[in-house]
Amino acid sequence: MANKENFTAGRVDNFECEPGKKQTFYWDAKTQGLGLRVTSSGAKSYIFEGRVHGKTLRITIGDAKAWRLSDAQIEARNLKTLTEKGTDPREQKTEQLNQAEARRQEARRRVLTFEDVWPEYLKAHKSKWSERHYQDHVRLSAKGGEQRKRSHKLTTAGPLSSLMPLPLPELTSARITAWLEKESATRPTSAAQSYRLLRAFIRWTDGETDSEKNYAGLIPSEAYSAKKVKAAVPRNRAKEGDCMQREQLPIWLGAVRQIRNPIISAYLQALLLTGARREEMAALKWDDVDFQWRSLTIRDKVEGKRIIPLTPYLGSLLSMLPRRNEWVFSSQTAADGKLAEPRIAHNDALITAGLPHLTIHGLRRSFGTLCEWIEVPAGVVAQIMGHKPSALAEKHYRRRPLDLLRMWHDRVEAWMLEQAGIEFEPVQAGLRVATNVP
Repeated sequence: MANKENFTAGRVDNFECEPGKKQTFYWDAKTQGLGLRVTSSGAKSYIFEGRVHGKTLRITIGDAKAWRLSDAQIEARNLKTLTEKGTDPREQKTEQLNQAEARRQEARRRVLTFEDVWPEYLKAHKSKWSERHYQDHVRLSAKGGEQRKRSHKLTTAGPLSSLMPLPLPELTSARITAWLEKESATRPTSAAQSYRLLRAFIRWTDGETDSEKNYAGLIPSEAYSAKKVKAAVPRNRAKEGDCMQREQLPIWLGAVRQIRNPIISAYLQALLLTGARREEMAALKWDDVDFQWRSLTIRDKVEGKRIIPLTPYLGSLLSMLPRRNEWVFSSQTAADGKLAEPRIAHNDALITAGLPHLTIHGLRRSFGTLCEWIEVPAGVVAQIMGHKPSALAEKHYRRRPLDLLRMWHDRVEAWMLEQAGIEFEPVQAGLRVATNVP
């Protein structure tokens, strides 16, 4: 190495680039490998030059204005030690930078909250879910406090909302157990449903796709599977008394048929006569009704859609409804044009008739129960109602055609009308209105 002499602070200050050159190198005689690069513009920087595996490498230590000479000499000795061991300092530095970046990323990951990741989870699955299932996620995680569409009251916060501010590592089994116990005391059904949604979310965070790997390992193991967590999950039980008795049929149907709003009256009767979910029936469109072949296409939250029979009496009710828009059960006041809130009229009818309280979902439960009076096969009832098959044969081998369902469904409707004392005779040329038997 030319220009080799003992470095001092004064000499470093006086070193200049040789005339006619872009840069000149000076080398420290006391510290092996330490050099000073001086450019034609006057910039000075300490460098280190050595050999690793037979190849020469040159590394910039730093600006001479920022580095003291003694510190540059120490750094050069450290670099020399590494090269003597066969370690490339550049690779070591890259590895150190990668490790530092990994630590920063892990720190950022560990402060991610449930609320931060939940929208990404919903976005990733929205196309795979039914609209109803997606809206369940939105509703159960909502913060609440918003103005209701049809009331002056504010919306209630969903059960999952209290967990939203928590960092993912804090979703421990103890925290989830305490949350379940609190929510179960006031709304056990929603708490159980929310737990199932939370469980699916936690499983997703430990998935195998790139997006899921970003959250892998953040939520403690057994967060949802610990025994104490499972013990705190409310058991699904049918509401006691939330089912119509056979002897209540004439009273209920008489009261509902007297409701002044024909759309609400027909809607409530349709729920009892089909066992459909309230949202499924409210979403029924005229395009879903086939009067010629007597069928209804129901938008099913489980299967996507199912086709069930259109029984004669129900067909007569639907044929008389006004066709204001695409919805069968339309509304002139609702923002989306379809029936939104039938409970007020239904509750008033129950009070007028002197009947015990019966929820809208209780009408679905009533259909399934009343079918047992005429011994309708359980598989037929499940297929009409849109229940998942519960037995292996039902799940894989039996899918009854519409005409077979219609045979049983017509019997169910005829039996209900008979029990209620309603005389109805479908006419081939067209359906006519049913009348009460005196």
